[in-house]
Amino acid sequence: MSLRSIQNNQTVVFKRNLSFLWKFLALDDGKQKMERKLYNWDESPYESIRTRSALIKAKALCPITSKSINYICPYSGIPTHHSKEAWEQDTEYHKLKKYEQLKKVNLYEHDLRSGRKFTEFAFPGKQDKNFTINLGNWDSFFYTRDFPPMNDEFNLAAATKVLTYPLTIASLFYKFSPYEIEPKGPITLEGAKSLAALRYSLYPPYVKSSESSITFKDRPMRIFIIGASIESMIPGYVWKQFGYLFPNTNFEIHFIGPEAYFDKESKTFQSTNTPFGKPLIIRFDEQITLHHHTKFFNEIYDMGDLFPFDPYLDSFFLFHPGFKTADQIHWNKSLKGLLESKCPIYMTGYHEDDINKEIEWLKNHELSNEMDVIMNKTDNLFGCTKLELVDSNPTETYNINNKIFGFRGKRYHAIKT
Repeated sequence: MSLRSIQNNQTVVFKRNLSFLWKFLALDDGKQKMERKLYNWDESPYESIRTRSALIKAKALCPITSKSINYICPYSGIPTHHSKEAWEQDTEYHKLKKYEQLKKVNLYEHDLRSGRKFTEFAFPGKQDKNFTINLGNWDSFFYTRDFPPMNDEFNLAAATKVLTYPLTIASLFYKFSPYEIEPKGPITLEGAKSLAALRYSLYPPYVKSSESSITFKDRPMRIFIIGASIESMIPGYVWKQFGYLFPNTNFEIHFIGPEAYFDKESKTFQSTNTPFGKPLIIRFDEQITLHHHTKFFNEIYDMGDLFPFDPYLDSFFLFHPGFKTADQIHWNKSLKGLLESKCPIYMTGYHEDDINKEIEWLKNHELSNEMDVIMNKTDNLFGCTKLELVDSNPTETYNINNKIFGFRGKRYHAIKT
C-alpha cells in the first residue's frame, strides 16, 4: 500500500471519528432541553397560526355538537370544540389523550417559525465509498450519511418533512432496501420483478462500480410524481440527497399536475406557460434535473411527449393521490395510461383509513383486472415524523407518507399454442 493511500485512509478514519465525537458531544442529556412555551393559537405571536385558528373556527364543526368551534383546548392550545361543556363530554378525546398529539402539532408549528438555527438542514455531501449507507430507518440513515445529530423530535420533524419524499423513493430502489419479499415483507413476486428491472439499471451487473464507469443507459432514469404539489416545492439540494445514494445514475424528476410548479415571487402555484405544453426544466447539476409539467397526466400522456416508457428506467409515485376528490375525473382518465406503461406505481397514504380508501378505489375501478399488486400495504419506514392537523376536524392528526402501497399494469406472458 502506498504512503498516499495510507494517508488518505487515516484522513477518512479521522474524519469519521471526529464526526462520531461531534455527535456524541452533541447528544442531549435531557437537562439542556429548551422549554418551549405552549401558545393558544388565537394568541400566537405568528399571524399565519392566528389565521389558521380563525379558519378552523369558520369551517370545522365540533365533534360532539356539530356546531361551530369556539373553544380552545387548554391542554393543546388548539381550537377543538364548540364549548367547554362539549370538550368535557368528548370521552373519546380524553380517553385516547388526543390532546397530547395536538400539543405536539402546536409545538411543531411554532418551532418551524421560531427563527432558531436549523442545524438539521446542514445536509452532507458526497458519500465516502468506505462507508455503506443503511436505509433501515431514519436513525440509521442519518447516522450512516453523517447528518448533524438530531437532538430532539423537533429536529427530526423538520428534516423528515422534506426528506420523506426522496427517501421514500430511495428506500425502494436501494440495493439494500429494508423492504423484503413476501412472506417476510410486503414486496410481491411481481413487485420483485419490477424492482429487479430498476436495480439492473442502477447497478449494472457487468460494469464495475466506479466514478468513471459507463453503463448501457442511453438516457436518465425518470421518476414521475403524479398529482405533485408540495413535492414540487422541494429544492434541488434536497433531491440531491437521493442522488448521492445512486452516484452513477442521472435522474429526471418529473412533477406532473396543475400545482406542479410553485412560483417563488408570487408565492403561489402557477402554470409554467411554456410553449407547446413543454415542461419547465430546472437543471440542478449534471446528475439531477427537475421537470415541472402543469397539466394533468392524462393530458400529457395523450400528447405522447413522454413516450416510450421503460420499466427499467421509469417509475411513478402518487403521494396521497386522493382518488375520490374533485380530481377523480382526471384520475379515471390517467389510470389507463399509468397501467399501459407497465412501470411500477407506488402511492402513499396519511394513515390506515386513508390508504385503505385509495386501495378500495383501485379495486372497484373498471380497470382493476388489469392491475398487479407489487407491494402490499405497509408502514412507510421513511414517512414524515411531524404530526399534521386536519383543519376540518381539528381533533385528528396525521403523518405525511405514513403508509405505502404499490401496483402496476398487468403483464401477460406469451403462451405457446
